[in-house]
Amino acid sequence: MNKPESGFNADYIDTTKRPEPTLKDKPISGERYYSRDFMEREWDHMWTKVWLVAGMVNQIPNHGDYFTFELGKESILCTRDRDGNVRAFYNVCQHRGNQLMHDEQGHSKYLTCAYHGWRFRSDGTLAFAPCPEDFPQGNPMKCGGKADLEELRCEVFAGMTWYTLDPDAPTLREFLGPVMDEIDVYQVEDMVRTHWVTIEGNFNWKCVQDNFNESYHLPFVHPQTKYLMEQSYKYCQFDMFEKQGHARMFMPGDRPTLGLKGEADKVLEGLKEEIEFWGLNLKDFEENPHSIREAMQKVKREKGKEKGYDYARFNDDQLTDHYHYTIFPNHSFSLKPDGCIWLRADPHPTDPEKCIFDMWYLTWFPKGEKRYYAHAVSEWVDLDKPAPHVRGKEGEVSCGPPQHLEIANWKKKQKVKR
Repeated sequence: MNKPESGFNADYIDTTKRPEPTLKDKPISGERYYSRDFMEREWDHMWTKVWLVAGMVNQIPNHGDYFTFELGKESILCTRDRDGNVRAFYNVCQHRGNQLMHDEQGHSKYLTCAYHGWRFRSDGTLAFAPCPEDFPQGNPMKCGGKADLEELRCEVFAGMTWYTLDPDAPTLREFLGPVMDEIDVYQVEDMVRTHWVTIEGNFNWKCVQDNFNESYHLPFVHPQTKYLMEQSYKYCQFDMFEKQGHARMFMPGDRPTLGLKGEADKVLEGLKEEIEFWGLNLKDFEENPHSIREAMQKVKREKGKEKGYDYARFNDDQLTDHYHYTIFPNHSFSLKPDGCIWLRADPHPTDPEKCIFDMWYLTWFPKGEKRYYAHAVSEWVDLDKPAPHVRGKEGEVSCGPPQHLEIANWKKKQKVKR
């Protein structure tokens, strides 16, 4: 994939407003959120045709490492083979269709089925089957690969393992289109997952994507954001990549919404830690908090390397603003130079009125730092401490205040779809 040239290139991301998409006048019916028939059609015609994220590449740094995950009714297995390649397979032994690996993550010389002891190498080839002479079809290890694990197409991008169930799908680059280069500017592969929460929610997966495709809800669901970032369509930019079905939002940050006057104390309180981290004086912005954004861009450009950040590949707006991308059908990247909030909603395996919601926070650690205070999540984060995977049902675990409020609305939204 193309990488930006070294040195500051303000034109690398083309921020030109894209043409407005063609809208259809056919209303969307509520049954799309609860119909089992529609759920099956989504599986047959969409989920099995697109590129999706399996997990982080750094989950499998060494030969023999593996991780597993589920998409709907399917169980998927990702491995690192002897040659260093990342591979993806259906997590199914080819003998009797037993699920092969049960741990979410692990390391093993062989992938061994607990039912009849068949062993597979990390490249999916069958290495051992007990009593091979007793198979009337012939030795399973000498049948031309028919007993090997069924492999899925797999590519690595942005530090993540991507896969598709469709052997005839376009390449990942073709699927992502221009969005691929725009996300690539942030070098997500250099970030570390410091938060990982998975929730089984009582709402259809589309409730999640409906939410992250707009900022219209922010003043009402997250009223505190009006002191920290822009929300209005008048001052943000919303684009759609109509050919691929992806979308993006450019939302100015490090200042209150332009429609807000007064209440400088709340603005400064919300941005206090970041302002002080960059050596700016809070008092300088008491009269005009709208000037914070420009001052922050300037100081980040001047002191970025001193703080351990290389901002050469970003334009000035990227140093403060939220560049948010929704990737069809179910991924969202909310990007800033110091990290990325990554969000995903997968279909529930059996119930169209439920889904599996994932939230990761990926932190870009300053050069030389092992532990530091991440302003985006208001927490100390540790480079050498892997993010624990917190899992549970809605109400049992929390993604934190912002998503907690959104989840409550998704549940209510689902309730009235019928």
